[in-house]
Formats: sequence, structure tokens, C-alpha cells
Amino acid sequence: MEAGKMVNNILLLGNKELYEVSVNVEKEEIAGLKSVIGDLHDTLMDYRNRYGAGRAIAAPQIGIKKRMIYMYIDKPVVFINPVLEYHDDEMMKVLDDCMSFPGLYVYVMRHRRCTIKYYDIDWKECAMELDADLSELLQHEYDHLDGILATMLAIDNQSFVMKD
Repeated sequence: MEAGKMVNNILLLGNKELYEVSVNVEKEEIAGLKSVIGDLHDTLMDYRNRYGAGRAIAAPQIGIKKRMIYMYIDKPVVFINPVLEYHDDEMMKVLDDCMSFPGLYVYVMRHRRCTIKYYDIDWKECAMELDADLSELLQHEYDHLDGILATMLAIDNQSFVMKD
């Protein structure tokens, strides 16, 4: 591991902390959360290097009960106190995976489109329109903030698949 890197343990399925609801970040907490954002980045990159997957991580997955999501696809995006809005009822069936249960996939239904409203690291109000895979991704991470895991949203009891 490189100097200055902080890779946290990702809480795994069954850990009671994953089922707790996170609290909002207050504006005055932002400066103190920059190290948490670094930890989220380092943990996500470590997972990506080990498993070849991972686009985003929610703070509760590393034991931080704050409403924060860190996403890194082509650039880092930090979602603070996000709120999802759904504009229609169009749903899609997806095979959901999670860093808290590597190797297990779950069929769930997700909204095809949504908007996420949030604060960025400079406490600026932002919004992002999401469609298809990004919509699914942010709904999954948002669920973590409310203590909801994909296993709880399985379409039925035959919706679980182990990765080869």
C-alpha cells in the first residue's frame, strides 16, 4: 500500500451496522470529512484492483454513518446528503452486486431514470440526471444510506446468483 493511503475494511453482509440509517452531514463538518472522502476513494480503488469491479461506495459500508456516496467512473464525484427523485414508474430488472457481498448477485427492480440532488464538497447544491446503469448504481448506493441492502430487495427467493 502506498504511503498516505487508507484502505478501510468494507462491512460485510450480516454486519448489523449495514442496516442502520445514516445521518445528514452538517455544513460545518465538511472540512473534517475530507479524510473520509480519501478513505472512500482508497477503499474503492483497492476493491477495484482486487475484484475488477466497483464504481461507487457509500460511507456506511466503511462504518461511517453519514449520508455520503463516493463515485469514481471517469472522475470522482462526492454526493453529500443526496436525495433521489423519480419522474416516472418505468422500472428495469437488474442483476445487482455489492462490495459488501462480493461474488453474490441479486435480481432487483430499479427505476430506469431518476434525478439525484446533493451537495458537493464545496457545499454547492447540485443535481444529476441518471439513466439506466447510473440510475441503478446511485439507487443501490442511496439504499445503503437508509440501511437497505440489495438482498432485502430481491425479486423473489430465486433471485440470488453466485459468481463463478
